[in-house]
Amino acid sequence: MQKRFFVGGNWKENGNTQTIGSLVARINDIKLSQNTEVVVAPPFVYLTYVKQAISTYIQIAAQNCFCEDYGAFTGEVSPVMLKDLGIYWVILGHSERRTIFGETDELIARKVVSAIKHGLFVILCIGEKLDERESNKTEEVVQRQLTLALEKVSSTDMQHVVIAYEPVWAIGTGKNATPEQAQATHLFIRSLLSERYSTEVSQQTRIIYGGSVKGSNCNDLAKQPDVDGFLVGGASLSGDEFEKIIRSFEQR
Repeated sequence: MQKRFFVGGNWKENGNTQTIGSLVARINDIKLSQNTEVVVAPPFVYLTYVKQAISTYIQIAAQNCFCEDYGAFTGEVSPVMLKDLGIYWVILGHSERRTIFGETDELIARKVVSAIKHGLFVILCIGEKLDERESNKTEEVVQRQLTLALEKVSSTDMQHVVIAYEPVWAIGTGKNATPEQAQATHLFIRSLLSERYSTEVSQQTRIIYGGSVKGSNCNDLAKQPDVDGFLVGGASLSGDEFEKIIRSFEQR
């Protein structure tokens, strides 16, 4: 079965009803290839608003969720609640959750298990910091994060996982990994999946790149054989830029 090219738009803490409404209208005008899957992640308070307004061809993701179904966890949202709203995708392990909010590998692993248990699809983010890249520890960091996050995820469960390699030093900085750097790390991730599961699972799992992806660099990145799509930050807030990134599939 051919993998569909995957493009996720992480809107982070941006937008209001007016700007998001305009963005959704612009995204609705994009004619999608049947070989491309697009998921957007609005802020929590706009999930239902976007779901009601956006094309049925575009799926909605939450930017985070907790690992407990219910309880005294002020400010948290559970997979059960997301599913109740008809939201079936969630971003977990984003570097901003790790670095700003102190989420550990262990907590992220619990979240991954909980989300999959309730039938959600997970965009799992992993990636190294600048000092780790400069110390040649990229593979060490990626392996640790991936191994812990998938510790209790079976080969069957991997159908619910998209892995997003996002070098922390490239997120929101204007810098991005070169196509060769992205390809090398994606190939390494695929080899880890092959060792842990099987060659079939490693080939069917989509590994996407994130980190200052924009219209001017997406085509060269999309040409890499192990780059199966993108997780886009700031550029996903521009309908024109987002369309260029979505159409980068045509370069493959």
